[in-house]
Amino acid sequence: MADWEIWVTIGVLCVATAATRSSFWLIGHRVTIPPRVQEMLRYAPACALAAIIGPDLLIDTQGQTQLTLANPKLIAALAALAFYLWRRSMLMTIIFGMLAFTLLRVLHVFQ
Repeated sequence: MADWEIWVTIGVLCVATAATRSSFWLIGHRVTIPPRVQEMLRYAPACALAAIIGPDLLIDTQGQTQLTLANPKLIAALAALAFYLWRRSMLMTIIFGMLAFTLLRVLHVFQ
């Protein structure tokens, strides 16, 4: 790719990003979203997070699905889920899950 093509691509991406992000400010008051769609949009962040974290928990570095107890990420996630169900604190759950995963890796439990 030539230098000018790279700069044109960057410029087009900047305009596209600015247009999509500012469209809600420019025309947001004229468009009404149905209540059912608003209810569904409440779950979008959780779905996006699950789509990002799920494959990382279940797929190893070679691309194979690893659903065994030898998967430290899966064990730490299950421990964090149990901790969340017990305490109902998101921040403490994140800290607990990361500590569990770190301890499993540092102690080389599954290697």
